[in-house]
Amino acid sequence: MDTALTENIPEQEPNLAPQNEVGQVVQQLTGAFGEAQAEVFSEILEEVEPGTVAVLLEALPLDERYERWQQVEFGDRVEVLSLMRADPRMGILKRMPDEEVDMLFAQLSPEDLIEWSDYLPESFTDRALAQMGERQRQHFELYNQYSENEIGRYADHQMLVLSTKATVGQAQRFFRRIELDCNDSLFLVDEQEHYRGAVSRYEVFRSSPDAPLLSLMDEDSRAISADASLMDAAELLEHSREVELPVVDEEGGLIGRVTLRQATELVREHYESQLMASAGMGETDDLFAPIVTGARRRAVWLGINLLTAFLASATIGLFENVLSQVVALAVLMPIVASMGGIAGSQSLTLMIRGMAMGQISAGNLWSLMKNELGIGALNGVLWAIVIGLVSAWWFNDQIIGIAIGCAILVNMLVAAGAGVIIPMILQKMEQDPALSGSVILTTVTDVVGFFSFLGLASILFL
Repeated sequence: MDTALTENIPEQEPNLAPQNEVGQVVQQLTGAFGEAQAEVFSEILEEVEPGTVAVLLEALPLDERYERWQQVEFGDRVEVLSLMRADPRMGILKRMPDEEVDMLFAQLSPEDLIEWSDYLPESFTDRALAQMGERQRQHFELYNQYSENEIGRYADHQMLVLSTKATVGQAQRFFRRIELDCNDSLFLVDEQEHYRGAVSRYEVFRSSPDAPLLSLMDEDSRAISADASLMDAAELLEHSREVELPVVDEEGGLIGRVTLRQATELVREHYESQLMASAGMGETDDLFAPIVTGARRRAVWLGINLLTAFLASATIGLFENVLSQVVALAVLMPIVASMGGIAGSQSLTLMIRGMAMGQISAGNLWSLMKNELGIGALNGVLWAIVIGLVSAWWFNDQIIGIAIGCAILVNMLVAAGAGVIIPMILQKMEQDPALSGSVILTTVTDVVGFFSFLGLASILFL
């Protein structure tokens, strides 16, 4: 192999405008209607990047969105759709005439289709593949063999590659001719196109043009396995102190690279998906999703929360007699549940962050548990005294103060322990703690809080 570039020189990726500027443009667009909005959008299209166009379209209700979409130049449509969330993108594709969809699919690259296919119906994926040439379909199948959680599926295939037989002079010409995002390294492969190492731009330009490129190769160069998870790949790049790392298959073949920009996007998307999933939603959800679709997606999560609410209510129902006699207990119950919930959430958040960074293991779990229980005990005693005194003064009843103080202490201790144990159990069950950990924790703190407060009150009052 002499010289190679996996793809032609790519166009510069569009950047979103600064957030405050985007907000101003969104306000300008959504404040106009009909012909006035069409004129405003035409002016905006002349000034902003495709990424901003994608944000603007997502900010519009469905009918207005499609009307404005028709104003987007055909040559920009693939890029704009690629920068949109999956649901808004699919909504536009479904409303487009079949011939326009096929023309659009004919402009897709295998990399674009890989990203789209994660949320694209199979029938649409087949239509897009039918518009591609044989070589493009082969590239798609190569990337598609990896799952949605493996870096090989999304590796950047635009990279600088040279043979191990090349000279420094060839590498210098390569660097001068081609500019890629995060392009700091040149990857070396043998005759079988197996990855052998990397050479930095700095070393290339400080060396003699006649020197063999192999002599500059970094022997400690790292590579990421194509079947590594997205977050593992991002973490490997972060700890490598490089701006890009190669991605290799199980046989050592070079298939792509991971750049610093990609790693940043992966981490952002990961935490965005966790944030949305904690409410039973996805990061691809449309801001203006159809009412029936949005209701159906949220109904399941609401049902799960309803079951936990019934469990807490059933616990309260066990103490109906004492509640009917002491109204103050009903007034104070939310305080017990709230304090436990907040304390547990603090421990849970700490655990999820530690697990995401690989800092939690069986060796330090007990030490962490003792630490969290100590914090819970100290804060529990402090706030038990404060809340107990305030409650006793408020209702002029020392027994109520004692009952709620003890319940606060018990619930904060249980919350601290649950915040550590729940994510570990969920991880053992191969469930994401960020998805359901908070729901389970809230149920635990509500049930324990109500039971300890009302149970102790029953003993003291009856």
